[in-house]
Amino acid sequence: MKSFMVIGQYVPSRSPLHLLDPRFKLLFIFGFVFIVFLANNAASYALLTIYSFSFIILSRLHIRYVLKGIAPIWFFILFSLLFHLFFTKEGELLYQLGFISIYDGGLIKGVTISLRFLLLIMVTSLLTLTTTPMEITDGIEALLKPLKKWKVPVHELALMTSISLRFIPTLMDELEKISKAQASRGGVDFKTGSWKSRIYAVIPLLVPLFISAFKRAENLAIAMEARGYRGGDVGRTKLRKLQMTKLDYMAIFVVLALAGLFFWIRE
Repeated sequence: MKSFMVIGQYVPSRSPLHLLDPRFKLLFIFGFVFIVFLANNAASYALLTIYSFSFIILSRLHIRYVLKGIAPIWFFILFSLLFHLFFTKEGELLYQLGFISIYDGGLIKGVTISLRFLLLIMVTSLLTLTTTPMEITDGIEALLKPLKKWKVPVHELALMTSISLRFIPTLMDELEKISKAQASRGGVDFKTGSWKSRIYAVIPLLVPLFISAFKRAENLAIAMEARGYRGGDVGRTKLRKLQMTKLDYMAIFVVLALAGLFFWIRE
């Protein structure tokens, strides 16, 4: 059974987001991460939320599919919300029951940080959903090309990043298979019991998961060597060259206009 983790997976399509240059998408992701942390009022967060869901619509992916795909990180989002809700003592007191006290400052901080985390995961997952691993490699290599002057192995760094992203859903599938295999043998149950027992139940999964990861890495290295891979050798040509189109220039104009609107409405 396939994992519901969407980060690292690619969904073929001819949507506007799929057709964009990978260099632009990578720069946009870095810019979006920077802008998200500059949001400081309800209007700026609302604008970023509308942008994020608009990008999902432009990718022609179902919103439910994307939200379901990031289900593994919902625990961290909820944990962040509850942590600030119960431990941040700022602002006016909203509710108190015994030693539990909730302040409006904790509520606001918990909601904003959780929303930041959710928006970042949603938008960054669109990068792998709409861009092939080869395009990501070429995009990173093109952006880091100036570092070659200082003998930085740009091609190898780009390839490692692309492979790491591609291995995320593969390892999630492997983790699910191992957990089901252990449960079918009458081992520990990962879906029932207290949180403490579930955490201890995860420990027996780590050893076979690491063994499987090293085995897959070794098989990948053997396959690349068998196909004559030599890395970023001088004179090595590419099958497809990156080239900006009218769609990319339109996207740049739209993104800059939206960024200007964002800085205008923030306090």
